[in-house]
Amino acid sequence: MGIYDKLFNIQQQLNAPKNQRNNFGNYNYRSCEDILEAVKPLLRENKCVLKLSDEIIYTEGRYHVKATATLTDVETGEKEWATGLAREEESKKGMDGSQITGASSSYARKYALNGLFCIDDNKDSDSTNTHGKEGKSSTTNLSAAQIRRLYTLANNAGYDKAKIEQMISTKYKKDIKALTKVEYDHVCNGLEGKK
Repeated sequence: MGIYDKLFNIQQQLNAPKNQRNNFGNYNYRSCEDILEAVKPLLRENKCVLKLSDEIIYTEGRYHVKATATLTDVETGEKEWATGLAREEESKKGMDGSQITGASSSYARKYALNGLFCIDDNKDSDSTNTHGKEGKSSTTNLSAAQIRRLYTLANNAGYDKAKIEQMISTKYKKDIKALTKVEYDHVCNGLEGKK
């Protein structure tokens, strides 16, 4: 049995319910730790090792944490991986710099794990909750720099401009410029995982 058979088994059996509660936003969510606890028995059963790593990258004038989740078949050494990206906030009330980086790391790792194990957070309030900011950044049109970044990520993932525009139009029923920040982040994280 190769890495894809084992990954298939893990994806089919993995159950990571949303056991965490955000009372402020009034929604349930799953954390990176929840996914890790749920996957550990499946890793043992399938003779695989999971490794998470982070890289700090600087793009578009901001720091981002790029997390990589790598699944390795212990028997063959074959690997499969996915990445997730989270932007560090410049400041966050009550948090120092290391806490901000740690929170970004957790978020990026969660989305790398989501990509690797086919966990769909589209209906997860954690990915759609705006904490009462619906009139602000969630509906603001994307900047020219964000659109350039999206096209660059698409190109690196093997999609030309027409193909990524068609994919976004099919999925979101709108033009790239009209994507919300949450939708934009979701598309970029998916493209990062395809590299």
